[in-house]
Amino acid sequence: MSAYDASMSEPALFRVENCSIERTLAILGEKWTLLVLKEAFNGVRRFADMQAGTGAPRQVLSSRLARLVDEGVLRKVPYREPGSRRRDEYRLTQKGLDLYPIMVSLMHWGDRHMADPEGPPVVLTHRDCGSPVELHLRCTDGHEVPSPREVTPHAGPGARLAG
Repeated sequence: MSAYDASMSEPALFRVENCSIERTLAILGEKWTLLVLKEAFNGVRRFADMQAGTGAPRQVLSSRLARLVDEGVLRKVPYREPGSRRRDEYRLTQKGLDLYPIMVSLMHWGDRHMADPEGPPVVLTHRDCGSPVELHLRCTDGHEVPSPREVTPHAGPGARLAG
């Protein structure tokens, strides 16, 4: 990953092995995983329901759920319906819930650039007032950051410069 640090005269080249984006994509950067998360955020908890909602092949879904559990994004909670064997539900952990802005951003990007002419298939609204949900990027002083052109990357405490 490369970035420009205003305190340097040249762009800084950072090593990839500790890139936060790469590490995140190693867990989430695949269609089925994101579709599983979409279902989880919509309240789907059971394997069969996730399979129906995603269309994922059984083996693929099983693998993605196991990975998300291993990574601490989902947790298994046992349940048993009368007359059936014990099974597991999959619930979002706090680590998983922290992914919500990413999922909403992906959805909004798709709504803006990929939706059918009729409009988006789902609209998110605030439960209390019914208004549509929007995401905004802000600095810690509360200023809205409307464009990536208004952001300057700087080396962080964990940066490892290439070279």
